[in-house]
Amino acid sequence: MGQRLIESVMGAVVLAVAVLFLVFAWNTADLRPVEGYTLKAGFASVGGLAPGGDVRIGGVKVGSVTGQRIDPESYRAEISFTVRAGLALPADTEASVTSDGLLGGKYLRLVPGVSERRLAPGDTLAKTRDALALEELLARAIFLLAEPPPGAEGGATGKEDAQ
Repeated sequence: MGQRLIESVMGAVVLAVAVLFLVFAWNTADLRPVEGYTLKAGFASVGGLAPGGDVRIGGVKVGSVTGQRIDPESYRAEISFTVRAGLALPADTEASVTSDGLLGGKYLRLVPGVSERRLAPGDTLAKTRDALALEELLARAIFLLAEPPPGAEGGATGKEDAQ
């Protein structure tokens, strides 16, 4: 009976440590959505950006992606996102979808402009830059490497032409 009591106490300690670790990780990772005002941006490609993703300025989280949809008229992806209240962005702010390194997740990067006019809640950003997919970049590089150099068509080395 003493052995079972020790096993039960050890199990409770392990569970308590696991719960403390999860609470610490949740608070440190800052996974909660940022409250603030809503803005929109249109893209031809969002490259895997999903609701819940970060919105960052200079690498600092200032908002959260709240939704995405296809505009039925232009067939562009429309991203809605929040920006922290009290952060008045210039009207010429540029938005781009960026990744957190090779294996990292996607986030919405904002680059504030210099306009005196500020964005109001519900406004749509006019300046956007579409996401570049890693697969597309690799395909372009492979295509460029597979192309023969100029003047090397047909495998001639130029020696045959001289004779």
